[in-house]
Amino acid sequence: MSMTRLRLPEPPTDGLGVFDALRARRSVRSFKEEGISPKHLSALLWAGQGVVGVTRGIMRRTTPSAGATYPLFLYAVVGRGGVKDLEPGVYEYVSGQHEIELVRKGDIRKELYRAALRQGWVRDAPLSIIIAADFSRTTSVYGARGVRYVYMEAGHSSQNIYLAAASLGLGAVAVAAFYDDEVKRVLGIRHDPLYIMPVGWPRKRM
Repeated sequence: MSMTRLRLPEPPTDGLGVFDALRARRSVRSFKEEGISPKHLSALLWAGQGVVGVTRGIMRRTTPSAGATYPLFLYAVVGRGGVKDLEPGVYEYVSGQHEIELVRKGDIRKELYRAALRQGWVRDAPLSIIIAADFSRTTSVYGARGVRYVYMEAGHSSQNIYLAAASLGLGAVAVAAFYDDEVKRVLGIRHDPLYIMPVGWPRKRM
């Protein structure tokens, strides 16, 4: 796959039920070198910010959003061999079309690892999902209190990704310790990063 914009497979409908996924969910920081499938990537991104329907002309997503302002943006940092048949690079998730768009080519995990205070799981995971935000989308409606709502929404999205990973037998961890401006520079994005979520096959049995 070498196109700059790619349609993702439909997310799977099987896997653990929600209560089993809640029991299985935990933070995983040690990953196998084995990559994941495009369908796994599809499921994780859809869980974090996918569209589930249209209500009064607004595309309703998997996460609640104050005033349906939807300030969040997801980016996938794909390492070499991290996702089968997908070139390494940084991809933005286009939720309305369930597609990914190439932002930056190449395996940038080592750069991201340095921007994230040299936390090894950021470097070693085959994939990291970055949750970022445009705060103005929500503060333009709710003023300063909108900042709080954006952080709440990021938590909703992160937990959805955690549960999707657990349902698929994958491991994930939420990382919030990093240099914001450096992460933006490394990824080549304009939105403010809130979470880095390394994802992959757990090295140890969950």
